[in-house]
Amino acid sequence: MAVPKQRTSRSRRDKRRATHKVSAPRLNECPRCHSPRLPHRVCKVCGTYAGREVISFQPAEAGETTTTTDQTEV
Repeated sequence: MAVPKQRTSRSRRDKRRATHKVSAPRLNECPRCHSPRLPHRVCKVCGTYAGREVISFQPAEAGETTTTTDQTEV
């Protein structure tokens, strides 16, 4: 059975882990409203995905935000 002869130092361990970092999310531009959005997601600003409107926003009263989703074609 393979067992290490020497203990791995903190320096060697941390050098190995230095590349295990989280990268920033890649953002695409919405073709309709040109706002940044994640790829393959519905745009939160205009509610479109793949050239069609998926979420229709209704005018809100007194600062309330309500959304309705179109479940016919998902």
